[in-house]
Amino acid sequence: MSKLVRNLLLVSPAVAGFVFGSQLSASAQLVSEAEDNRSQLLNQINSYSQEGKTTLRNQVTNVNQLRDVSPTDWAYEALRSLVDRYGCIAGFPNQTYRGNQALSRYEFAAGLNSCLNQIERLIASSEAVSAEDLETINRLSQEFEAELATLGGRVDEIESRTAILEDNQFSTTTKLEGEAVFGISHEFNNSDFNEVVFQDRVRLSFVSSFTGEDALYTRLDASNAGFDFQTENEAGDPVGLDTGALTFQTGDTDNDVGIGWLAYYFPIGDKIDVYLPAAFPLWQDFVPTLSPYLDSFTGATGSLSSFAESSPIYKIGLASGGGIGVNFNPIDYVTVSAGFFGGDSFNPVEGEDGGLFNEEFSVLGQVTVSLLDDKLQVAGTYVRGQFGDALDDDGEGTNDIFDLGVGTSLSRRPFGDTTKVDTNSFGVATAFQLNERFAINAFGMFTDAQESDGDDDTDIWSYGAGLSLPDLGKEGNLAAIFAGVEPYAGDQSNPIHIEGLYKYQFNDNISITPGIVYLISPNGNDDDEDALLGVIRTTFTF
Repeated sequence: MSKLVRNLLLVSPAVAGFVFGSQLSASAQLVSEAEDNRSQLLNQINSYSQEGKTTLRNQVTNVNQLRDVSPTDWAYEALRSLVDRYGCIAGFPNQTYRGNQALSRYEFAAGLNSCLNQIERLIASSEAVSAEDLETINRLSQEFEAELATLGGRVDEIESRTAILEDNQFSTTTKLEGEAVFGISHEFNNSDFNEVVFQDRVRLSFVSSFTGEDALYTRLDASNAGFDFQTENEAGDPVGLDTGALTFQTGDTDNDVGIGWLAYYFPIGDKIDVYLPAAFPLWQDFVPTLSPYLDSFTGATGSLSSFAESSPIYKIGLASGGGIGVNFNPIDYVTVSAGFFGGDSFNPVEGEDGGLFNEEFSVLGQVTVSLLDDKLQVAGTYVRGQFGDALDDDGEGTNDIFDLGVGTSLSRRPFGDTTKVDTNSFGVATAFQLNERFAINAFGMFTDAQESDGDDDTDIWSYGAGLSLPDLGKEGNLAAIFAGVEPYAGDQSNPIHIEGLYKYQFNDNISITPGIVYLISPNGNDDDEDALLGVIRTTFTF
């Protein structure tokens, strides 16, 4: 009998908990005690892939607790007696196994194997096992010999596959995430000046964790998606559209690959989370934006446009360099957010507005309150910004107040390309999720912009509201309507933005989103023609 036990050591004791009513394939996920050392690396990878999920398993030490097992023959009674004495079967807290189906011989064999392993350990540690129990084990082993051998073969195959995974795994600390966007878009109201375009954007993110609670994001971007549609001015000449930029139209880089984001998250205790970006940070990377379903963090799974994604106040003073952000939860329903971004923190040249604390920076503070079991959220936000007067290599100004393509050109640079600007911005936002199928959000913001070295100033306003219907027609789908006014300065006409979309989720990795964006007075000028953008966006995520 000891030879048989040795041959069965590869079969996991934890398999018993699975097989009593569950599928044999899932038993491979419960690694045997003999395999623990070899599977440590794979478990580490799985822990990251299952972030935010928990699996709780308790020990069931009486076979009568396994309600789906029918105690009808001597074998059951014999195994019950062994389990009661040696506690060698693992079960689940709810004590059920996929209904009330009868126990198959393979399922029973796995339970028997668990007891074989347990008794083998007792013998190895010189603990007494009665001759009667040894005789019972021997008889059971003979009757279920074929099933035990089959289980052993299956575990051998699992062991082989595990070895292949260990030899070829990408990393023990890093997982790969990706998003690829194929977008077809056209401006229909001024078709004499515009053509249909087919654009792409690809993002690959390496997400590393070193403690299980931290995360280092290194993202590579490539794109040919610029926003260059035109409208018609009063003289009948084409002029560029200021508003309506789509979320994936973040700039044409001829699909050259470069760093798109580099940041590190880590906690301090239970109440503080730190965001430490080194390149191209966003406020929405850590600040609650109160825009459920529409905000995908400049990704391509929520709103079609950058403006509808979240309030423009979160697009003020975004940096190419680094900074720091902090979320503090003094009590469960309150989050205090604060952060600082340096414009060109990596550039030491003062004359080019370089340095972490020189000419260009932005500071944000926000208080978010969650009520009604998080169904209702309200936030108040303040952003202080300073924007320099340096020009880029193409002679263009770099002092945009708003980034990511929101707002009229006058709201972005109210005093010209080479004027230093100081801003104080105030915003409010709210979101209400009635249930899993209905959510609304709204925001409003005001910016007081002043010349740093002069007397000119201007007021900038923006507001909007959205309705989201998640899982409409199918789980993962999203229907949404959004309307608002993009940032405009002084006496400009309201650049009204109306958007509708329907995202169809083909599967976990592919979605297609048709929609329209209608822009009234798109450049803050009533004399410019309205614009109508049609979009079909296909997003691949993995």
